[in-house]
Amino acid sequence: MGKPVKDTFLRACRGEKTEYVPVWYMRQAGRSQPEYRALKEKYSLFEITHQPELCAYVTRLPVEQYDVDAAILYKDIMSPLPAIGVEVEIKGGVGPVIANPIRSLADVEKLGEIHPEDDVPYVLETIKLLTTEQLNVPLIGFAGAPFTLASYMIEGGPSKNYHKTKAFMYSEPKAWFALMDKLADMTIRYVKAQIHAGASAIQIFDSWVGAVNVEDYRTFIKPAMARIFAALREENVPLIMFGVGASHLALEWNDLPLDVIGLDWRLSIREARQKGITKALQGNLDPAVLLAPWEVIEKRVKQILDEGMEQPGYIFNLGHGIFPDIQPATLKRLTAFIHDYTAGK
Repeated sequence: MGKPVKDTFLRACRGEKTEYVPVWYMRQAGRSQPEYRALKEKYSLFEITHQPELCAYVTRLPVEQYDVDAAILYKDIMSPLPAIGVEVEIKGGVGPVIANPIRSLADVEKLGEIHPEDDVPYVLETIKLLTTEQLNVPLIGFAGAPFTLASYMIEGGPSKNYHKTKAFMYSEPKAWFALMDKLADMTIRYVKAQIHAGASAIQIFDSWVGAVNVEDYRTFIKPAMARIFAALREENVPLIMFGVGASHLALEWNDLPLDVIGLDWRLSIREARQKGITKALQGNLDPAVLLAPWEVIEKRVKQILDEGMEQPGYIFNLGHGIFPDIQPATLKRLTAFIHDYTAGK
C-alpha cells in the first residue's frame, strides 16, 4: 500500500495539537497552474474527471508543487448529478447549466438514485490510484450540499440572488423537502463510496447557502444536513463544512455532528471562537490578498495564524477557492512560510 501518509492535517481536524499548522487550499488543483491550463486546451472538466490517471495527476500536482498537507480530489460538485437524471453541462465562462430545471414535485419525483460503483466508477478509481500509489498526504473527498445543488437545479444555472430557489422553498415546501431528501440520500451514498475507496476526510461545500437567513436554514436546510453528517459520522473520518458568506450560520454548523468548520474571510478565527464555536476551524485568508505584494500577504497571514494557534484544532486555508490570476510561486512561498512560522509554536 503506497507511501506513508503525513497525518498532521487529520490530527488538526480532530482538535489535536500539531507540530505546525497544516495547510491546503481550496481549488489548489486547477485553474492557476500552467500544466492544468495546458490540459484544459485538450480536455473539458468532465473529460478530465472521467480519466482516472489524468484526474489523479491534476489532484496530486499541487501537493508536489506547493508541499501542502492534504490533497483534494479534482472534480466538480455537479459530478454525481447526471446519475440521478439531471442534464448538466459545464459551460466555459458560465458554469453549470441545467437543461431540465426542477419546477414541481413531479420533477423531483422523477429523480433517480445514485449507485456510485456503476454511475461514477472513474471517481472511485481515481481515489484508489491516489491513495494506494501516489500520495503521501491525506486525500479529501467532497460533495456539494443539498441547498447549493438545489439552487443550480432550480435556477437552471448560476444565480446572483437565488430568487427562484427561495420562491420554490417558500411556496412548494412539500416539493422542497422531497428534493432535500433526494439530494441528502445521493450525498450520503456518493460520499460513503469515496470514503470506502480511500478518501481520509470529507468536505461538504454549501457554497451558496449564505443566501438564506438563520431561521430559514434551520427550517428548510438543517434537517437534511444533520441527516447527512449523522450518516457519514459512522465512517469515522473527519468531516468539514464550508460555505461562502455564511458566517451567520457558523453556530448552526457547530451543532451538527461534524469536526471542522471552514470560514470565509468575513469572520475571523478569534471571533468565531468568541461566538462559541467549539469545532476545529479552517481558513480564512481572502484569496484576493494573494495578488498583493509579499509583505502585505505575510502580515495578513501572520495575523490569521496567530489567532488560529491560540488553541489546537486549526488548519490554514483560503476563505474561498484559488482563482486563475494567483501565481503558483506565491502559493509555494506561502505554504513554506506557514510551516516555518508555526513550527514548534
